[in-house]
Amino acid sequence: MANQATKDSIIISRKTVQKYGGVVVLPIREYKDLQERAVPTYQLYGKEAEELDKLVEEGLRDYKAGRCKKIKSLADLD
Repeated sequence: MANQATKDSIIISRKTVQKYGGVVVLPIREYKDLQERAVPTYQLYGKEAEELDKLVEEGLRDYKAGRCKKIKSLADLD
């Protein structure tokens, strides 16, 4: 009866565990927290911050004015 599955069971084959070197089971909330902490956060100040703000504003103006186009890859850029 050790191999019988019930509704509450999660079955992971030994082959899969060995292939990947182990398995981790986490609650979704904890997984999302780990993802967020994996990306570094930068804070810009002074001239760098102002230049970035201007670049974003210009991009948003172009987008709203319809001067943007969808591309499938960077190779599509002129």
